[in-house]
Amino acid sequence: MSTQESTLAPVHRSIVVATPAAHAFRVFTEQPATWWPLDHHLLDGDVETVVMEPRVDGRWYERLTDGRECDWGRVLVWEPPHRLVVTWQITPQFTAEPDPERASEVEVTFTPESPARTRVDLEHRHFERHGLGFADLRRAVDSPGGWTLLLEAFAARVPAG
Repeated sequence: MSTQESTLAPVHRSIVVATPAAHAFRVFTEQPATWWPLDHHLLDGDVETVVMEPRVDGRWYERLTDGRECDWGRVLVWEPPHRLVVTWQITPQFTAEPDPERASEVEVTFTPESPARTRVDLEHRHFERHGLGFADLRRAVDSPGGWTLLLEAFAARVPAG
């Protein structure tokens, strides 16, 4: 692993949504299936839902209509309505990674700009933990089809809640 690859910068994204921070946090964490594109999943089959369990060490996972589940990560920090940190236990090949030591982290903060507007800041970091191919994973989540797409989908959904 080169020095340049081992020090890849985190991916940062921000978006402002027209809703209070508490509502934005609830939609992000309690209703991810309403905004997460269901074609962005790991298992073959029809996705029923995406779940984030509301506690430290809670699971973040997809469930298919046939009942199969696939973990995407675990909740590391749960501070409603302002902060959330989860592991990204998805390999550079976009398959499940069962080893938490080989997971990057995604931190999302919800900062009120006014009573009815919230800035949502996302940082995806520690890509080097994934091992071989981690730079490709960073490029994927940093692309227009990565966190940009996901946060835009979230912003389109959150005011309707």
